[in-house]
Amino acid sequence: MDQNTDDIRRKRPADRELDAMDRKLLGVLVEDATTSYAELGERVGLSPPAAHERVKRLRRSGVIRRVAALVDPEALGKTLLAFVHVDTTGWGKTPALLAIEQHPEVEEIHSVAGDTCMLLKVRTESTHALEGLLARLYDTPGVKATRSYVVLSTYLERPVQPGTTSEWPTLVKGQE
Repeated sequence: MDQNTDDIRRKRPADRELDAMDRKLLGVLVEDATTSYAELGERVGLSPPAAHERVKRLRRSGVIRRVAALVDPEALGKTLLAFVHVDTTGWGKTPALLAIEQHPEVEEIHSVAGDTCMLLKVRTESTHALEGLLARLYDTPGVKATRSYVVLSTYLERPVQPGTTSEWPTLVKGQE
């Protein structure tokens, strides 16, 4: 069966499991990806060449997918952040709907479980621009409704973190 699966994200098997040192390196790089290998090594207790080799391995294995600049939205005039729930007929992930990615205001598109089909994270210059994006969504075949949640304040917004919580609290019977 010759089926094109280029657009399907595959979980790439890691060359090896991430260890505590990899997570330390990633923690520093998530904060500032321009950190030199000398400083990176110093901050995590490795020599610069050892830090460089580990970072190269993390890139090669796909753990580090890319390095990007995080731009201040206010500097670009995109001060309105909103999450848009999109309800569709059918499954929803149609090429017509996914084409909304052409608009630079759309930062994220997620297929979700729950009472909606798709979740968009959008950042616009104004409510008028958000209204224009919503009008574009409503012009998309299969879109039957949207619900928009405009963000008033942001207390935490960050990239994926390398750490994991080692222990979550357990529920005691009767506290569910």
